[in-house]
Amino acid sequence: MARMHVDELEIDEPLVRRLLVEQFPKWADRPLARALPAGTENAIFRLGDDLAVRLARRKGRSDPGGKELEWLPRLAPLLPLEIPVPVAQGRPSADYPWSWEVFTWVAGETVPVEQIDAVQVARDLAAFVEALQRVDGAGAPRGRGIPLAERDPEIRGWLTRFDGGSWVEAEWERALAAPPWDGPPVWHHGDLDVRNWLVRDGRISGVVDWGAMGVGDPACDVMVAWKLHSGEARDAFREALPTDDATWDRARGWALSQAVAALAYYTPENNPALYREAERWLELVRSGS
Repeated sequence: MARMHVDELEIDEPLVRRLLVEQFPKWADRPLARALPAGTENAIFRLGDDLAVRLARRKGRSDPGGKELEWLPRLAPLLPLEIPVPVAQGRPSADYPWSWEVFTWVAGETVPVEQIDAVQVARDLAAFVEALQRVDGAGAPRGRGIPLAERDPEIRGWLTRFDGGSWVEAEWERALAAPPWDGPPVWHHGDLDVRNWLVRDGRISGVVDWGAMGVGDPACDVMVAWKLHSGEARDAFREALPTDDATWDRARGWALSQAVAALAYYTPENNPALYREAERWLELVRSGS
């Protein structure tokens, strides 16, 4: 596969093995294998049967800590699906310039939406989002769910690089015109697309990649309704998680904006799975509310 980012680091198994030998020798002899599909921001390696190593491809942090290390252990017992829990954090070294993490391994497979019952997936995701929204957000970090108006300059930039027709900009304007969220900030995952759901026995069993998590506008997670590839599944999500019209409109705008950004940034060569996914999101947005 072609490189996704021009500024990403080359991360391979020998590098990860050297880091383990240097910093966590108790795990250094375990089997190690790259996990697929490849993440857009992180490289993930399975370590033995029950652990995973995560390293940022680019723009990592050099200081210790991070919101996932603080909050995932608190969230895990409150949610109906399994999530990764941090076990250790590695430090920058001569081989790798940023902090890196060891998490519990969440069992399951990444399965295309077309190969599972999308309506059941919609209901499972709605129950997960509802449970996450019920968690007390006091003291929680701000997540991806910012007001759409704050995203507008970025999305205008992507629109100039994406030739999707006048309807795309009109749809974005429609989303911007929706009343903003006026309730308390609520917990959201922030990146609920198919690569971050894990499936066992035909049902979603786990949710990974929590880098965008935090509190904010719930529309940021409601947008997953447009990532289910069918109007029937989208509507099943809303039935299972009743959503006011303004939040629904903002969620559609979120889905549109993520599709535009992905199609303008990636190519069918360097990220074919995400490129195809984004095309499907955009098709469903265009099909109506």
